[in-house]
Amino acid sequence: MRVEGYLFAAIAVFLGGTDVVYWFTSHDPTGTTALALGTGLGALVGVYLLFAAGRMDPRPEDRDDADISEGAGELGFFSPYSWAPLWCALAAAVCFLGIVFGWWLFFIGAAFAVPAVGSMVFEYYTDSPAG
Repeated sequence: MRVEGYLFAAIAVFLGGTDVVYWFTSHDPTGTTALALGTGLGALVGVYLLFAAGRMDPRPEDRDDADISEGAGELGFFSPYSWAPLWCALAAAVCFLGIVFGWWLFFIGAAFAVPAVGSMVFEYYTDSPAG
């Protein structure tokens, strides 16, 4: 993860320098703000990845002496299908339309968003023990 952390840190440094040059050549507050936010985002992700890389063992793809077989195995749990993201997206769309057309529509979307987000968060929690 060190390579990824250094990559994002380099992006932050590049965008920071670009931001300073952009401000002095254009005096445009919108573009300067966008570049500053990009700098902050690159720094945020870079610092997190470098911090996480320092706390964990090197991955096989980070080591020069690793074999391909060391990267084999389970990568994680991926949901096969779920209706919950669809309901969350529809509720968010109604909320965003409510900001445009009227707050009454926003509150209707928020009422649908609460159970939709709940179903997405607690989708794989069950009362029965595993096994």
